[in-house]
Amino acid sequence: MARGRKRKAGRRLPCGKRPREETQREAMSTVLEARRRHFGVTVSQAKDERLGTALGRLSFTGRIGADQFAAGQLYGEIMARNRAVMGLPMDQPRSVTALLINEGIFGGSTPDPDPALVEKVRKQAASAILMLRTADSDAPGLVGRKPSKLVHALVCHDVDAAFWSPADLRNLAHGLDALCRLFRIGSPICT
Repeated sequence: MARGRKRKAGRRLPCGKRPREETQREAMSTVLEARRRHFGVTVSQAKDERLGTALGRLSFTGRIGADQFAAGQLYGEIMARNRAVMGLPMDQPRSVTALLINEGIFGGSTPDPDPALVEKVRKQAASAILMLRTADSDAPGLVGRKPSKLVHALVCHDVDAAFWSPADLRNLAHGLDALCRLFRIGSPICT
């Protein structure tokens, strides 16, 4: 019989020691270095959370204002809440587990939400969609894609807008301005 304590399971280095796990600081430095290389920013700028989403990157570069960024974030939250309450799958599952839950393979069995909550969330989503459709019809000299399609693609599907045409960026700003008015963010007309 062997003496000493029982050996722990897991990977080991050739010398017999267990490999050290990556700390949170090391993981964050990897993310910051990737952002710095990919977006061409300094290390201090790479810490900006806005670089994590397509909407945030437009705000970071100054193509949309802070009010428009806030309105886009609120629209994204409302649409995600609407999908969750209605029992629809997420637009973009962030992991394999989320994908399996969405497809009903395992987990994901939640109780039915309160009917009052469902109605409230449904009305919020409907008013946001209606406001964007109104922005589609009153867009000045509509050239390019519709504001509702651009806002939804940018916010909900995280489509990168780095190479969108100036006409599409104008239409996007028009759609975000409409959301600013709906959510009463900032001045009466966002800049």
